Amino acid sequence: MAEEFKYPRRRLMRALVHHITRAVFAALTDFHLIGAENFPQTGPLLVVANHFSFIDPVAMVRIVPWPMEFLGGFRTPNAPPILSWLREFWGFYPVFRGTGSQIAFRVSDAVLGQGGILGVFPEGTSAAGVLRPARPGVPFMAARSAAPILPIGFSGFTEVFPRLRKGRRASVIARVGKVFGPFVAPGRGRARRSYLEEIGHAIMQRIAELLPPEQRGYYSDDPEQRRAAEAAAYYPFDDEPEA
Repeated sequence: MAEEFKYPRRRLMRALVHHITRAVFAALTDFHLIGAENFPQTGPLLVVANHFSFIDPVAMVRIVPWPMEFLGGFRTPNAPPILSWLREFWGFYPVFRGTGSQIAFRVSDAVLGQGGILGVFPEGTSAAGVLRPARPGVPFMAARSAAPILPIGFSGFTEVFPRLRKGRRASVIARVGKVFGPFVAPGRGRARRSYLEEIGHAIMQRIAELLPPEQRGYYSDDPEQRRAAEAAAYYPFDDEPEA
């Protein structure tokens, strides 16, 4: 196996980042972690969460208790430069969104195959403030690996910097759900794609249950919210890939 895909990596650096993020969130936010008892002791594990803010990956680093690998978009145009530095220091695996890149599947096969923990945001981008359907990649990883899945719901993180500019601390919540799965997607062609689509919806529904009702978007019980979320489901990298 290639050295770059061995698990775990960078233990000391990641432990340092974990402690730094705890201190930063304690100083700048009113941070609440709910459901910590749902963290399993070991992997393999696919950790999934909603993605409304560029702070979400940092929040995931803050709460997870194990060495974790990340898959993330190659570019982060809305994030401040310090977060780009943090991504590099942590050692995330970049994915060129919109290209059909195989790196995500190679990483997931390697990390989960070694009993590791892999964090990923199924929506693929933080372009909206309500929940949208999963992109095809994460359901495919889930079925291909047959790894258990841990859902997390992040709320309040979009308010961190607006509140800080007013001299206030935002109340932010990370809710950890119960492990579910694993999934399989039998068959080929259209039948398999149908199974994968169902897996994607099942994953996002578990995340939706961990969010306030007004942020559940496509998975809301309110028909008007679902219709509004359909417009937010646009994925910009289909038209302009990151390659």
